[in-house]
Amino acid sequence: MLHDLIPHEVALADALVPGLLIVFIGCLLALWAVDTLVGRFGLYRFVWHPPLFRLALFVCMFGAAGLLLFP
Repeated sequence: MLHDLIPHEVALADALVPGLLIVFIGCLLALWAVDTLVGRFGLYRFVWHPPLFRLALFVCMFGAAGLLLFP
């Protein structure tokens, strides 16, 4: 399965950090790319509150990726 590819704990400088940290950083990078594209094409004019939209988009992306990898 896909959830076997990501370990539940990762050793980082002799400290164990959650495996979701990798997913979190990946979602931050994906959000940065989406935010750049949405801003470049001027699509934020259709959004009521851009910071709230960014937060909601990140929560949806991180939640979906987390549930996909760790069911």
